[in-house]
Amino acid sequence: MSRHLNYREALREALREALTVDPRVFLMGEDVGRYGGTYAVTKGLLDEFGPERVRDTPLSELGFTGAGIGAALGGLRPVVEVMTVNFSLLALDQIVNTAALYHYMSGGQFSVPLVIRMATGAGRQVGAQHSHSFEGWYAGLPGIKVLAPATIEDARHMLAPALADPDPVLIFEHTVLYNLEGELADDCTVDICSAKVRRPGGDASIITYGGSLQKSLQAAEILAGEGISAEVVDLRVLRPLDDATIMASVAKCRRAVVVDEGWRSVSIAAEVMARIVEQVFYELDAPVSRVCTEEVPMPYARHMEDAALPQAGKIVAAVKGLFA
Repeated sequence: MSRHLNYREALREALREALTVDPRVFLMGEDVGRYGGTYAVTKGLLDEFGPERVRDTPLSELGFTGAGIGAALGGLRPVVEVMTVNFSLLALDQIVNTAALYHYMSGGQFSVPLVIRMATGAGRQVGAQHSHSFEGWYAGLPGIKVLAPATIEDARHMLAPALADPDPVLIFEHTVLYNLEGELADDCTVDICSAKVRRPGGDASIITYGGSLQKSLQAAEILAGEGISAEVVDLRVLRPLDDATIMASVAKCRRAVVVDEGWRSVSIAAEVMARIVEQVFYELDAPVSRVCTEEVPMPYARHMEDAALPQAGKIVAAVKGLFA
């Protein structure tokens, strides 16, 4: 059996379940309560669970992220919402120098079971300060897990294992996905350690995550009409990367394109390409290619924003280039 719902509703269901089954769980962040969340994910939860469990905070990412760390050290299971990944930079000290390091620097005596949710990505014409993809920065940081749910299934089921993890978990929700609709199977299970093949193929691997997954699936459909069977791999977990799934796909298809909404320089795409070269270089029939965001601050104008971002047409061209 399955149910039809959207990405936003799937996230809300996950939060509601967490609040219901574990009294240690509470939500905190800007506008998560009375306003219902900037993207309406937490709408209605304040009325259900009250202000002790759904807490509006002052506009200080540094302050409320630090409060979340303290609560986690004290035995609670906070879910901190940062309005957008751009604003998470104001909390870098708390995330990078405290949450990620506490277990190591305490010699294993303390853990920080903290979940931080934040919106990421472009495609909604909200300007450069609300549109960048910094998840790759966090994915380079030991001591945390970094998740990028791109499907209804992952949006619904990644939160529970994230809350069960003793270390900090960052969940990046791409803004263009909130209205994504789909079917959710009643019996699906999700982990937070492995990538997943979303479309099997045999001629080329398209490796991607987050907001670029749907574009990659569109590209694979176009390529299928032209006789090219593309396999689409959804990374889902950016730290730790699932090398086994990536390499199995590349070794089978022998050609690969990595699609990443981050900039090319020092990106997730660059890391995945390096690992492919390190591990399965002699399986390749063509150099690995990538499609990333142009190296500019994200434009506001719709046509310029579209031009800056990875799009299905660019992915199709990159795959075809592997056969030239």
